[in-house]
Amino acid sequence: MSRSVLLFACVLAGSVAGAQTLQPDTALNGSVAASTAATVPAQTKPTFRSNVDLVALNVVVTDSDEKYVLGLGPEDFAVFEDGIQQDVSFFGASDVPLDLAILLDTSASMTGKMELVQQAAIGFLDTLRAGDRAIVVDIKDATKVMYPLGSDLDAARQAILSTVARGGTALYNGTYLTLKEMVKARRANSEVRRQALVVLSDGEDTASLVSYDDLMDLAKQSGIAIYTITMRSKSLASQVSRGRSYFSQSEFGMKALAQETGARAFFPTELSELSGVYASIAEELATQYAIGYSPKNPRADGTYRRVIVRVNDKPGVRTRTRAGYTAPRAQRSASVLPATH
Repeated sequence: MSRSVLLFACVLAGSVAGAQTLQPDTALNGSVAASTAATVPAQTKPTFRSNVDLVALNVVVTDSDEKYVLGLGPEDFAVFEDGIQQDVSFFGASDVPLDLAILLDTSASMTGKMELVQQAAIGFLDTLRAGDRAIVVDIKDATKVMYPLGSDLDAARQAILSTVARGGTALYNGTYLTLKEMVKARRANSEVRRQALVVLSDGEDTASLVSYDDLMDLAKQSGIAIYTITMRSKSLASQVSRGRSYFSQSEFGMKALAQETGARAFFPTELSELSGVYASIAEELATQYAIGYSPKNPRADGTYRRVIVRVNDKPGVRTRTRAGYTAPRAQRSASVLPATH
């Protein structure tokens, strides 16, 4: 873990009481998610349990008109890791429950915008289905969990409404620690669940101790889709409308983060567009396929492995999922040093 993350723990220790503060935990090894399908007949919705380590993928399939392709089965997919085809061991569609993290930049620059932001976020929250869960995170100078991961949507709505704009923007800190929190929740529960994180911000990161590289490394390990919504200034939007493909450093970083994790990046220019953006993300999450495989490469060498998913015998169909994952690294036993006298 980098020195910046250790320093961040000290910053978070002084957060305001009443909201849960995220704390960095031990080194993460979350690139491989445990997942084997088994249904529980007594429930109205199937519950998938795990007993073997699989690489978990959330896959979006679209046709040539960018419409979502539904109704596919496991036999329709081919999964490749570093060019070698893998055996699909787990498959699920809309019946796999979702854990959704809603991150809101509530820094001082959001003053005057919070009412519209809150209403759009609540509308997004209302798209969750029975069995889904949400976590609401407030990002400013410090990162606070306003509502911990759970299924009480009324409490989650109240948490969103309680956010207030002030302070700086520690965007990388908040995203990093929310990823850690979601990985921790996944490890604590043997149920297989899809996971997604949606972060809204209106500008550059001004207060993070966690670096962008730290955040990207964790994103590659976590297997969690990160949808980014970056409010674009009208001056920049004017440049783009004149044909200039310009991205600020912050926008470029958010776009790369979304692409690496198999999600999408949005750059609205008006607050009125937020509801439509959230609706687009909700529609995509409702059409994802959940696929898992046990890697044919068993080495715990900490290397990055590229993943490609294809749909068989359907010309013009495209898939989107995370670009790859970082394999776990074998733990080395500590050396025994001779006693000194």
